[in-house]
Amino acid sequence: MKLVIAAALSALIAAPALAQEHAPPSEVLAVHDYVGAVSADRIESDIRTLADFGTRHTLSETESDTRGIGAARRWIFEEFERISADCGGCLEVMYISDTISGTERIPDPVEVVSVIAIQRGRIDPGRYVMMSGDIDSRVTDALDGSSDSPGANDNASGMAGVIEAARVLSQHEFDGSIIYAGLSGEEQGLFGGQIVAAHAIENGWRIKGVLNNDMIGNIAGINGVINNTTARVFSEGTRAVETEQEAINRRFRGGEVDSASRNLARFVDRTADQYIPNLDVMMVYRLDRFRRGGHHRPFNAVGYPGVRIMETNEHYDRQHQDLRTEDGRPYGDTIEGVDFDHAARLTALNVAVLAQMAGAPPFPSNVTIEGAVQPSTTLSWNMAEGEAAANLSGYRIYWRLTDQPQWQWSRFVGRTDSHTLENVVIDNYFFGVSAVALDGSETPVVFPGAAGSFGN
Repeated sequence: MKLVIAAALSALIAAPALAQEHAPPSEVLAVHDYVGAVSADRIESDIRTLADFGTRHTLSETESDTRGIGAARRWIFEEFERISADCGGCLEVMYISDTISGTERIPDPVEVVSVIAIQRGRIDPGRYVMMSGDIDSRVTDALDGSSDSPGANDNASGMAGVIEAARVLSQHEFDGSIIYAGLSGEEQGLFGGQIVAAHAIENGWRIKGVLNNDMIGNIAGINGVINNTTARVFSEGTRAVETEQEAINRRFRGGEVDSASRNLARFVDRTADQYIPNLDVMMVYRLDRFRRGGHHRPFNAVGYPGVRIMETNEHYDRQHQDLRTEDGRPYGDTIEGVDFDHAARLTALNVAVLAQMAGAPPFPSNVTIEGAVQPSTTLSWNMAEGEAAANLSGYRIYWRLTDQPQWQWSRFVGRTDSHTLENVVIDNYFFGVSAVALDGSETPVVFPGAAGSFGN
């Protein structure tokens, strides 16, 4: 009887004891400096510049130097080149494009052109994290390429955030590469993202995360709520490229809420708590808003982890609307609807995530887990080797109760390729592993198996 009681008591106190025993993830002090360098004034200036092109519709003018999407994308290209000049040529600036035609919103041939700037990593340049915004805008008629469409919030705010992130982070070096992307054709069918994702696949880019910023400057919702302290992060639950066999494995082993994209969202949430004052992230367990889409989707569709970062309360009178006033009620996406401090706060969130992911060692790969009918749980992974692992401090094991949205407990286990958690029963928790750099920079948590893989 005494043995039975002792075993029961041990089981009851196991999780609280572990929670007290293990320290939280390390703080990367430099990230506070990066966050503090983000300027609301510069973001406001860039949003105003983009809105002043009149329209940035995908089907709009391309020859003018002052109006239309052609002028806008050339200005973005030149801005990236100016930023590169300030860091000694640290950015590779390029256009990535293709011609689209025969679709509902692009019936005639149109060249869809995105602007990309790459900041190469110093020891693992083939590994990328991407921040994206959209260049294009629209009014009520999706085919109207001539009417004024300032798109101040949708999505000059996100595009300005990308440019500001490049300004801040290009002054520093990281192990992995960072992509700053201005994507076109979003309003016509996510074509810019499709084209860039295809280019990434063709060129073997190992993209570990896409942070799609689409509308990050509005704080006054059509629901009457005014809120400048929250942001939403949308993420897919299961991978779009999951095979039939992988789905069977997931059904029996778990992973429905632990795709790489979902754990990227958790990483964004944790980063906000740790580095961004007065900002709380709402993780939304959905690919995007109900029956709507964004430019992380084309990357998810080919297997890259990606999330959408945006404001919490939307104002639909300011989205996809002809500029007008009806019964004293203004419509249209104008500069008056943008809160530049909020756009800066969400940009700072991106900066903090990019810096940590680019500064981290190679992500754990081939993560496996064992522990059925045992009192303990063992995780194993491929330990990084060679030059790319020069910054590897070690690995951290994470676990949480299965009904909890965020990782609850962790243990740093050093430079090893496996670890056993004694008396932590596999049936009662979800588990994962991250890689930690010498300065504390860390990867998102990688859930075991194909369900949670970030790739090799």
